[in-house]
Amino acid sequence: MFTGFDAHAVLRRALRNGGEYADLFLEKSSPLAILCEDDRLDKVIAGREHGAGLRVIAGKRTAYAYTNELTTSSLLELADAVGHAVGSGDAAAVRVFSLSRTHPATRHGLVRQPPRSVSPERKTAMVKRANRVARSLDERIRQVTVTYRENCQEVLIANSEGSLSEDSRNYLTAMVQVVASDGDVIQTGYEPVGGLAGMELFETEPLELAAEKAARRAVMMLSARKAPAGRMPVVLSSEAGGTMIHEAIGHGLEADLAQSGLSVYSGKTGQQIAAPVITVVDDATLPGRRGSFSVDDEGTEAQRTLLVDRGILKTYLYDRLTAMKDGTRSTGNGRRESYRHRPIPRMTNTMIVPGATRPGEILRSTPKGLFVRKMGGGQVNTVNGDFVFEVSEGYLIENGRVGEPVRGATLVGNGPAILMSIDLVGSDLGFSIGTCGKDGQGSPVSDAQPTLRIPEITVGGEVA
Repeated sequence: MFTGFDAHAVLRRALRNGGEYADLFLEKSSPLAILCEDDRLDKVIAGREHGAGLRVIAGKRTAYAYTNELTTSSLLELADAVGHAVGSGDAAAVRVFSLSRTHPATRHGLVRQPPRSVSPERKTAMVKRANRVARSLDERIRQVTVTYRENCQEVLIANSEGSLSEDSRNYLTAMVQVVASDGDVIQTGYEPVGGLAGMELFETEPLELAAEKAARRAVMMLSARKAPAGRMPVVLSSEAGGTMIHEAIGHGLEADLAQSGLSVYSGKTGQQIAAPVITVVDDATLPGRRGSFSVDDEGTEAQRTLLVDRGILKTYLYDRLTAMKDGTRSTGNGRRESYRHRPIPRMTNTMIVPGATRPGEILRSTPKGLFVRKMGGGQVNTVNGDFVFEVSEGYLIENGRVGEPVRGATLVGNGPAILMSIDLVGSDLGFSIGTCGKDGQGSPVSDAQPTLRIPEITVGGEVA
């Protein structure tokens, strides 16, 4: 995939003034974006990009620089700049190592239709069909936005421990957002599709079906009554995806936040931080999921990491730098948006593991409360765990059954307190996808949870 440079020479040059570790990240990517808005094709943007990022770690200092010129001479200049930034000038600190391939490039074996093998015209036609499906559902639909994005990325990572790794990734996402109005009531429906996959993704998850779901959700919420406010039981459907687990605990378990004291879970390994029915894992090995890969952006092999075991915090999500600080190994969570960014600890596919209770039993055992079928956006304070989440599709629970729809509901609470209070965990599992933002970088992720019951939480809505 990458030729015309000497990675070994670049790494040696980067370390010649001192340093404990160096790595070189090379990337070639082919992004494509198609946007349909206001009932017309608004944008088709395609391109090719390549570049390299070089990092040196020396003690508690890190130097990082990047270039879009992939030649040995350019990379050696980069190595001089980075080495000078952290080095002591001690030539005796030069490391002796040789590079050997540890993780060859993989195409994940499941990609039957690589995105680049399908013409932009076919992708554009799919976007237009989704637009028509959404608009045809109801005359109260005012606006439809359909977006398709792909990024075909090839990476090579070499480091001063002698490892040389490659990966080939096809990230696809498509989403439909629908706005419906009736009088002064305006409601929005949103439905995404995506994964680490080829175009066959849309055979099992057609974009037209996502358009129909988004449109029906927006229209249904127009006639929904305002959600009641107060403290009440809440049942989170597996269809809601893992928004809560991602925000309420996931970010707090990223090692850089935990080490800097910016997490409510700092220094709590070995302690109970959730109810005994809660087990949380982060798993980058899941086939086809949006947060998956073969190796992370530091060349560490993808793995499944047990974070919380029956309520007990077992470990954090580490990249190489944070692992060095804690005297442990990376968990394969060193990720970056592109070669322009240094790697930081990030989630991949994070989930609450399914339990033993059937989802129907959870609902039947809850006489009244709020049933959440789809979560919206939210905000979390990682320092104290306080959160506010929007509910984009919710229903009253009436006599253990899903009752009438309600709109305008929010969930207000504290992550650790809520995790300790969950008393029923379903045997199902539902995924949601997204692009997680942190430190100015976006990374593809997915989150998942089974059906969950929170015995009591504050629901924001209309006060009776």
